Amino acid sequence: MPPTPLLRHPRRLAATLLTGSFLVGGLLTAPTAAAAPSAAATTAVRVNQVGYLPDGPKRATVVTTATQSLTWQLRDASGTAFASGATVPRGADAPSGQSVQVADFSSYRGSGSGYVLTVDGSGSVPFDIRANLYDALRSDAMAFFYHQRSGIPIDASLVGSAYARPAGHLGVAPNKGDTSVPCQATVCDYSRDVRGGWYDAGDHGKYVVNGGISTWLMVNSFERAKRAGKDTALGDSTLRIPERDNGVPDVLDEARWELDFLMRMQVPEGKPYAGMAFHKIHDAAWTGMPTRPEQDAQPRELHRPSTAATLNLAAAAAQCARVFRPYDAAFADRCLSAARRAWTAARANPTLYAPDSDSTGGGAYGDTQVGDEFYWAAAELYATTGESGYRDAVTGSSWHTSPTAFSAYGFGWADTAALGRLTLATVPSGLPAADRDRVRASVTTAADGYLSRMAAQGYAVPVPADGYFWGSNGEVAGDAIVLAVAGELTGNERYRTGALETMDYLLGRNAIGQSYISGYGETSSRNQHHRFWAHQLDATLPNPPAGSLAGGPNSALQDPVAQEKLAGCAPAACYIDDIGSYSTNEVAINWNAPLAWLAAYAAERTSTGEPPTGACTVTYKTDSFWNTGFTATVTAKNTGPTAVDGWQLSWIYPAGQRVTNAWNATVAHNGTTAVARNADWNRTIEPGATVSFGIQGTHSGTNPSPTAFTLNGNACA
Repeated sequence: MPPTPLLRHPRRLAATLLTGSFLVGGLLTAPTAAAAPSAAATTAVRVNQVGYLPDGPKRATVVTTATQSLTWQLRDASGTAFASGATVPRGADAPSGQSVQVADFSSYRGSGSGYVLTVDGSGSVPFDIRANLYDALRSDAMAFFYHQRSGIPIDASLVGSAYARPAGHLGVAPNKGDTSVPCQATVCDYSRDVRGGWYDAGDHGKYVVNGGISTWLMVNSFERAKRAGKDTALGDSTLRIPERDNGVPDVLDEARWELDFLMRMQVPEGKPYAGMAFHKIHDAAWTGMPTRPEQDAQPRELHRPSTAATLNLAAAAAQCARVFRPYDAAFADRCLSAARRAWTAARANPTLYAPDSDSTGGGAYGDTQVGDEFYWAAAELYATTGESGYRDAVTGSSWHTSPTAFSAYGFGWADTAALGRLTLATVPSGLPAADRDRVRASVTTAADGYLSRMAAQGYAVPVPADGYFWGSNGEVAGDAIVLAVAGELTGNERYRTGALETMDYLLGRNAIGQSYISGYGETSSRNQHHRFWAHQLDATLPNPPAGSLAGGPNSALQDPVAQEKLAGCAPAACYIDDIGSYSTNEVAINWNAPLAWLAAYAAERTSTGEPPTGACTVTYKTDSFWNTGFTATVTAKNTGPTAVDGWQLSWIYPAGQRVTNAWNATVAHNGTTAVARNADWNRTIEPGATVSFGIQGTHSGTNPSPTAFTLNGNACA
């Protein structure tokens, strides 16, 4: 079973983090960001401060003690009203500790800038409604990784003069360098060239378990976009990186910077634990703040190999071999060789765990439950090679059928079984059809759980009330990925709606009314915990660049600043934009990676912004009716130009009827909404073809027929 969420995320010890003039008695004494978490909120009307897509959901949360519906109006910069309606009271929202109502203006599909939503005399911050809303964030969230590169100068022509810097950790004084790094005492008797890669978070460490999942997400983003025929926006010359215009998609070029590092961390042949991966490399002691990478004088150390790190290497390198092959076959071969060696080594050393005590100078990233990593690595190797040995490792794993592969707390560096499921659900393989369908169903079941949780909360957040732990914003973005993939598998628009609403949360529709993404929104995070984006500590240094995601609310309050400033906070409000609050306000590659994935997905043009035209017709015929029950036949016709592969038909019963039995389909309820899904044998509806199924249900005196049907997210005539 996955470890408990509060134990898997902490990476820092407060007493060792900050050194020099900024640490007095164990507490940060430099000027800190303003006061209480609620100070960030400038209005009771909480919106996505960047804006909304014309064809996407448009909801706001209103903090109010009113119990009756309130009138909302959508106005432009000139004050002209374009839409109005009534809010829906939600009452007490436990995670935020607030009483709230929700305004839904999704029906407005116009475009423009400077919109304000007014409710009960209070107005939101201005926002836009436009189709290209997320184009800049797609680029900036990905540019985060170039900024975090180790072992290469950061070019002013690509990032601007404020963020340019010399290469870090190449052995140029005062650096000891990463080109010949010795092991910790007793670990090994040689040195390794482990230059390159990304600095993991706000320090100068590099960790294989975080690098593996972050690289996987970056490459998976491209693989998903390519399946959808929308990979052009992630192609060559689309990012601000030195490798642009080389014939390789830029997102893969950026991933390769980390993949090269991950493979350098593999123990060479002829050495003990050959094929395994060293767990991490970082300074011998915590680096002081602020310190730019090229100024770091600390000695660097390799830490003992671990099974978890080795399986991260196997999974990321196997995925590399599959996705890079059309662009660089030689590199793909090198990745596959490394993946095979790592898999074999991990099988030979299945319990070599990184100790939680190894937390001096860097996070421990301890993980003693690695069955999920074995499953993930096997899934990637099988998807890439199709070989029976890897297939057997997949189907023989308890994680292949475990209901906790998609946990309530999402996936992360310590919980990776979901990544294997996502690959098996989306990459063609030789899995039997029934097995493949079960894996796909597990994705949609997880997504349905996230949607249910969002529907039950005033701020539409997919995490549970006790899910605000270290890196909760990364968890939110990861859940959005599951929602997006469920939409890809089913064609159901509600999953895309859910994924986009998580972006609303990250960009200001949240308990404190603040965007957690630097440079985006009227009130956005700007003092994230970082060694060299440290303007709050040194005015000559910059704030984090646009597109950097703060860790987010953490109810455990695991740093001195949070403990002092946030005592008594509601879980979803346990955040402060202060550089000293590393447990709520650090950045990390494994949080920005799902953000970059989500931003690329949100930036895709899915329509013209107009309501979708009918691609289906439905007839609903009541066959029999008695005092408490009824039977009916439902027939759906595909009137669109392409086949429907896997269908879901939903409708709302006007009198609250409930389906109790069905044939030729499975039917479940979400309140008054009935949702029918295909059987194994009738999953495909060709253009012009129909599919029928029967239902039996109950009623309470009246039994009017439903009149509105939706097939895979499209309204039917």
